[in-house]
Amino acid sequence: MTDTAKLVLENGRVFTGTAFGAVGETLGEAVFCTAMTGYQEALTDPSYHRQIMVATAPQIGNTGWNDEDGESRLHGGDGPDPGKIWVAGYAVRNPTRRVSNWRATSSLDDQLVEQGVVGIAGIDTRAVTRVLRDHGSMRAGIFSGPALASDDELLARVAAQPSMAGANLSAEVSTPAPYVVTPDGPTRFRVAALDLGIKANTPRMFAERGIQVHVLPVSSGLDAIADLKPDGVFLSNGPGDPATADAAVALTRSVIEAGYPLFGICFGNQILGRALGRSTYKMRFGHRGINIPVLDVVTGRASITSQNHGFALEGEAGEEFDTDFGRARVSHVCANDGTVEGVELLDGRAFSVQYHPEAAAGPHDAAYLFDKFATAMTDAATEGKRS
Repeated sequence: MTDTAKLVLENGRVFTGTAFGAVGETLGEAVFCTAMTGYQEALTDPSYHRQIMVATAPQIGNTGWNDEDGESRLHGGDGPDPGKIWVAGYAVRNPTRRVSNWRATSSLDDQLVEQGVVGIAGIDTRAVTRVLRDHGSMRAGIFSGPALASDDELLARVAAQPSMAGANLSAEVSTPAPYVVTPDGPTRFRVAALDLGIKANTPRMFAERGIQVHVLPVSSGLDAIADLKPDGVFLSNGPGDPATADAAVALTRSVIEAGYPLFGICFGNQILGRALGRSTYKMRFGHRGINIPVLDVVTGRASITSQNHGFALEGEAGEEFDTDFGRARVSHVCANDGTVEGVELLDGRAFSVQYHPEAAAGPHDAAYLFDKFATAMTDAATEGKRS
């Protein structure tokens, strides 16, 4: 069997390399990630569901794979876990031949094979990235082994797959049953988290602040939230087109009307934005990396952030607008291109950001947002006592 592999893009470009990971066929939206580290966290991020990740860093796999850094669980239970890989495929230039890290339990290639993730190596990922920057993220496929065929046939397979625009994917990555993440010390607050594709480090960041997190399936309604008697509600990250998430938007509106403090990140930012009346759009190639600068338009504070999104909210920096719940504003924007990176109600009851304050991987500049949410819950509790 040949070890030849091909990455075929929707626009007809074909990149020929060698098989990496599992052999076979995979289809998805080709996107590029500029992170130089943190490939395990990125590959196990549910937000990458149905996407073929192209790594811009030339050498990948140096630190192998471990049972601690996965952002989703492959197996049940609470023990060590390698993490479920959510990407549809992986394209790299130069996979390392030797793993060198004291925490490694296997290699990246071994884990891709074990989980059936088809990849390709030995291609010029800089050239692929230039195509995606110039023409936008697009449908693609990786083919190796018995899946290989003529370029025309492979292109036809790529073109036959559905677009990411209009894709409703949260239910495919959400937890099937509720679970709880409890702080080691005293519990200060209880939060209901709607799992739209939550990363494992997010509940841990809450728990470090004494916040007990009840993670709920995306199908949960307001009654399930109210039954928990939470101090606040959290909307997680996740994959897909936010324009399809009507149920989550309706739930968010009900949560705000019920008076719960609300915090959202990534997909959750788009859900809150829609609940406040804003529209969303598909970006040309999105933001995926761990070094993306964001500006807080109120304070002027800059944060270097971890991001993974291909959709965004309409709006301008500092723009204020009316909603059914009072005045709101665009609170954060990307310093690179002006993309909306956050919205908030002016009374502080609800706010969200487009990036990942939990990092994993990435800088911790935005971790203060978890403290901001704790303050919002404290203020709500104080107001409740006064009333």
